[in-house]
Amino acid sequence: MTNLKVLISGASVAGPALAYWLHRHGFQATIVERAPALRDGGYAVDFRGEAHLTVLRRMGILADLERARTGTGSMSYVNSAGKPQAKLPADLFAGDIEVLRGDLARILYDATKEHTEYVFGDSVTSLTEDAHGVHVSFERGAPRRFDLVIGADGLHSNTRRLTFGPEEQFVRHLGVNCAIFTTANRLGLDHTGHAYRTAGRLVAMYSARHNTQAKAVFYFASPQLDLDRRDVARQQAVLTETFAGNGWESDRLLHDMRYAPDFYFDSVGQVHMDTWSRGRVALIGDAAHCPSSLSGMGSGLALVGAYVLAGELAAAHGDHRVAFGRYEQEMREYAAGCQKMGDGVAKLMVPGNRLVATLLNRYYKVMPYLPGKDMAAKIARKAAENITLRDYCALARHA
Repeated sequence: MTNLKVLISGASVAGPALAYWLHRHGFQATIVERAPALRDGGYAVDFRGEAHLTVLRRMGILADLERARTGTGSMSYVNSAGKPQAKLPADLFAGDIEVLRGDLARILYDATKEHTEYVFGDSVTSLTEDAHGVHVSFERGAPRRFDLVIGADGLHSNTRRLTFGPEEQFVRHLGVNCAIFTTANRLGLDHTGHAYRTAGRLVAMYSARHNTQAKAVFYFASPQLDLDRRDVARQQAVLTETFAGNGWESDRLLHDMRYAPDFYFDSVGQVHMDTWSRGRVALIGDAAHCPSSLSGMGSGLALVGAYVLAGELAAAHGDHRVAFGRYEQEMREYAAGCQKMGDGVAKLMVPGNRLVATLLNRYYKVMPYLPGKDMAAKIARKAAENITLRDYCALARHA
């Protein structure tokens, strides 16, 4: 086996999942994460279909996710007075298992912390490759050498920028921005959520952590905004300018936003690349093929990609030139199918004019009684299952 020392940038979902499988196959993984600790916030994430569940079973964390699942039921669309106008079934958006992203990150960390080196509060500043490895410089730590470098650092991947070029070449903005944070469950939501839609805007709340908390979510239509991703004050000012006086719980949530411990703001986008690797550097998860946060596919796609990439490295005995190519062959069609789930969702979430928003609200009201009402859920499941997973551990035992 060659190329045993692997640096992974990003400690959210794809990074720790990859570290888990690399360890299983005999590699040594180091994860560097810009944040000072695990990020606890974020929205609920879904796993659906046999491919997702197979990876979770093989990782041995399916039972942990079952215990952490949100148990969220149907979602109601309400009017400005908070009166439910339409109810959407849980299987339309929750998949087989739904957990909070922060809970998923903790479970993955617990599954890897004993054998994976975690470096928090630092980030990569340069990558210099030669015939024998990659020389890596860090923002705070001393330079180090690794055999391979994997970017698992999300939509705004630093690894992708350093290796392939500016973000603008690969990220396609879908015309929507979003914000999410934890707040008090003021509405007394019981494993459910409420959403309020107006032209170009949507505000939602859903219960979390056995109804002891709630997540507040804002979506609004907008061109790409030129905002510093670390300037929380400016992000919150933009959100206030957009939603002040919007109705329903908007103003109260804008007030609570100022005290939220985990405020998150970002654009909704997809990543499209001709290749996910260059030399000894490769990308996985959102860094390579983000399907957008509206697709419901990001976390499942990241876990499957981590499983395949580590497995192909093991099958190729560490030869990255072979493994990276096979990884793309296995994942390319699957990732494209998952990305299709994100196309068009943005316009349905936040239609640009009042008439379309009103018509969409009325459609949701009658949708449960229409034939084909579960078509969207079936399409999502088909996309999530559109891959045949090799049993890399069995292949290794056979070899």
